[in-house]
Amino acid sequence: MRLEIDGEYAGIRFSACHFIAGHNKCGRLHGHTYVVSMKLHGDVGKDGMVMDFIPLKKELRALADELDHRVLVPANSKRITVALGEEVFIKAEGKKYALPKEDVVLLPTEESSAEELCKYILGRVVELVDFPSNVKEIEVGVHEELGQSAWVSKKMGVKR
Repeated sequence: MRLEIDGEYAGIRFSACHFIAGHNKCGRLHGHTYVVSMKLHGDVGKDGMVMDFIPLKKELRALADELDHRVLVPANSKRITVALGEEVFIKAEGKKYALPKEDVVLLPTEESSAEELCKYILGRVVELVDFPSNVKEIEVGVHEELGQSAWVSKKMGVKR
């Protein structure tokens, strides 16, 4: 069975700025209103559900809040240099930015693309949510705009 949280209708969204270093168009600072969706695949448990929606939506909204109205910077990029002080100094492809620390989220990723955001959010959700053993697979989608999204999935192992 498949359980789905559609972020558009569930109000799981955030607005953020980013850039993709070295990309002709996306190398410029720009923003999106991202929408986060999730699908769970698994068996119906003894309680008649694959999983309760409440803890999933709670954590997805909390993650969206952490990213909302921030500049998303990939901390593990090979093309971007980041220096932390009272401000965050960023160098990328001949461009330099100085931003207030509170306006920046350093992502543990190589890029700030929708694909990398999916992987980041999926990893965080797996860390934060106690999934029941009947959940077999989790998918997370990040929509940069309607009709344009990236998805990643993770097969869940047997919990011990």
